[in-house]
Amino acid sequence: MMHENRIHLDGPAGNIEAIMEIPADMSLRGIALVAHPHPIGGGANTNKVAHMLAKTFLSLGYAAFRPNFRGVGMTEGEHDDGAGETDDLMAVLEDAHWRLDDPERRLPVTLAGFSFGAYCQTRLARRLRDAGRAAEWLALVGVAAGFIEGARAYDAEAVPADTLIIHGAADTLVPLANVLTWAEPQNLPVVVIPGADHFFHRRLTLIRDIIVRAWHGRARDAR
Repeated sequence: MMHENRIHLDGPAGNIEAIMEIPADMSLRGIALVAHPHPIGGGANTNKVAHMLAKTFLSLGYAAFRPNFRGVGMTEGEHDDGAGETDDLMAVLEDAHWRLDDPERRLPVTLAGFSFGAYCQTRLARRLRDAGRAAEWLALVGVAAGFIEGARAYDAEAVPADTLIIHGAADTLVPLANVLTWAEPQNLPVVVIPGADHFFHRRLTLIRDIIVRAWHGRARDAR
């Protein structure tokens, strides 16, 4: 695999800093856009869950892009409760297509995110669907949904039926009940990891394995 490359691009609020990783053989299956947790809580593109998501999709043949949200690292702008952050994710995705697409093919897109980043990805997925450019797949971990103590209420968007949702049974920051309430009207399954807290301490390899199994299951179904 290639080393992490720090890139910079123009976004709606100024500079966006991101980590770009591309499989060494360049036989790309697609683009994986990874969103990190809440900046106010110290979230950044180096977060261990965001890092794991990027490495997982890199191992599956995707170019992985991990931007820093507004006000984090060298990304300019101020926190915007998900609205501006969604705009920035779109800007990173457009930049990724510019860097990687060839004239014959627009690479498919997978959206992955953790916590606040997963919430933002539900918003981006809706925007892409409305534009006729739906993402190929979503893999969301610890989705910020519903009222979160000390924060705000997150009105996560509805997502496609094949979206992979992973949540910790012992999550006290975003209670599992919040995610089930969001998922129930959509008839959306949720993969629950017993004993896991919001940050999935000692559960990262389990998340990776769940994603890889689900991805291979999708690939088999598509044959």
